[in-house]
Amino acid sequence: MLPEPAPTRAGGTRIVGRALTCAVFALAGLLFYVSAHAARGTDLRTDDSLLRLSDVIRQRSAQNQQVQAQLADLQERAEELAQQQGSPADAALLGALQQGSALEPLAGPGLTVTLNDAPPNATARIPGVPAPGVNDLVIHQQDIQAVVNALWRGGAEGIQVMDQRLISTSAVRCVGNTLLLQGRVYSPPYVIRAVGRTEALRSAVDADPTIRNYLQYVQAYGLGWKVQESGDLSVPGYSGTVDLRSAAGQ
Repeated sequence: MLPEPAPTRAGGTRIVGRALTCAVFALAGLLFYVSAHAARGTDLRTDDSLLRLSDVIRQRSAQNQQVQAQLADLQERAEELAQQQGSPADAALLGALQQGSALEPLAGPGLTVTLNDAPPNATARIPGVPAPGVNDLVIHQQDIQAVVNALWRGGAEGIQVMDQRLISTSAVRCVGNTLLLQGRVYSPPYVIRAVGRTEALRSAVDADPTIRNYLQYVQAYGLGWKVQESGDLSVPGYSGTVDLRSAAGQ
């Protein structure tokens, strides 16, 4: 009986090739399993199932607006009950406290300041000024805050930003190119109204160094800036919650 021939180099190559092929398929299967397990039935190449931060903020803004409307209705009912059950002196004291805490509407002479982004295709309007960057053409948090601070320094009795009355705990925040105020989101133009002595308010605005710097960008790149005086300006009462969640002392 003749001995079996020894395997040739070609046969060995085929065996190694089959082994490598099996290993590749096994690895591919493992990768598919891991991918499917991580995705859990979703598409890993898209983020359709994920809300961007701006979307979340806008969603919360709509919810906050509904809650604030309900809160305003409840506050109005509570005030009616307090007036019915309290004495005239109590009602007068309650009215004074509400006026001081910005819970009541306010009317009188005042100032309206409007800020707006520059046109998207804006270029330098003054010879020698460098071409604007993206941040040069939009309203920033410090611009709005500077106007609000100047109006308070000018003796404003009450300030309204967009459709909301400011109180002592109000904070102006910007997220991207949008304004976040008391849980609601706004886009430019930003309108700020203040009731008070018109001359004093305008003097305070004109003297503010941050506003002066902003006006340089108004001239250079066309950012929006408008100041209007009014003899009969009204701002609404604050309709949000007045609960103090946290405080820190120095």
